[in-house]
Amino acid sequence: MTDSRKKAAAHFAAFLTILIWGTTFISTKVLLVEFTPLEILFFRFILGYIVLWAVYPRFFKMGRIREELLFAGAGLCGVTMYFLLENIALVHTLASNVGIIVSLAPFITAVLAHFLLKEEPLHLQFFIGFIVAILGIVFITLNGSYILKLNPLGDVLAILACLFWGAYSILMRHISKLGYPAVGSTRRVFFYGLIFMLPVLLVFDFRLDLERFAEGSHLLNLLFLGMGASALCFVTWNWSVGVLGAVKTSIYIYLVPVITVAASYLVLHENITGTALLGTFLTLAGLFLSEKKTKKAKKNT
Repeated sequence: MTDSRKKAAAHFAAFLTILIWGTTFISTKVLLVEFTPLEILFFRFILGYIVLWAVYPRFFKMGRIREELLFAGAGLCGVTMYFLLENIALVHTLASNVGIIVSLAPFITAVLAHFLLKEEPLHLQFFIGFIVAILGIVFITLNGSYILKLNPLGDVLAILACLFWGAYSILMRHISKLGYPAVGSTRRVFFYGLIFMLPVLLVFDFRLDLERFAEGSHLLNLLFLGMGASALCFVTWNWSVGVLGAVKTSIYIYLVPVITVAASYLVLHENITGTALLGTFLTLAGLFLSEKKTKKAKKNT
């Protein structure tokens, strides 16, 4: 595969990942009737881990301690801490606050990458695109209600979740350079994420209660979250980070609110207001501006 085709495939993989991640709220909403957020998190990743073993049933030897620390750090940041902090934040602040704050992830990733990854410099147009996209995300998230209340604890937890996702993106960029297969690397990240999750299960309310899986809708939605949103999406996302870089790939996170609005309209038959449409336009414009400059800069290097 030529370099240009590989990059095109990586862009498609990142978009496909965000397309699936943007619709996970529907499955989560169904499961929250019988499952706690922590239970959903654990079950989806344990299922994803099993799927990745089925797809890639091979061991690869443990590398140097530094390499294992990279995998452990990625599991802690991208699996355990990001999702845990985001879920806890939703308990202490408005969902609209979390939706807007989590959308800061591409910006935080870009800043971290600028200082930690020499090959990913920042450019003025990235910041312009970020401002336009965030303005659009605010419009989409508030959707005409204009209710945004500061809740310090929840808002700080959401910001911390973004920091952990940025750290995860940087770690995966380093891991991608080790030469391991994307599926095998993702499986090892899941392993460490689940290990770090175990102490949390003992502290918070967690029930195994496998009888709940007998309900068809519960099983199907968990399969979607485990096989699609976890196993497939983390592999495609991690591979895209390896090809495109942490900054370029993270820019696609701007699309999550846009896809959520579209899914709400198509699946849940929720109304789309003029404010949401304006926000969608601004978000797409911000994505285009951020991505366009990155491409130009790449040509000049």
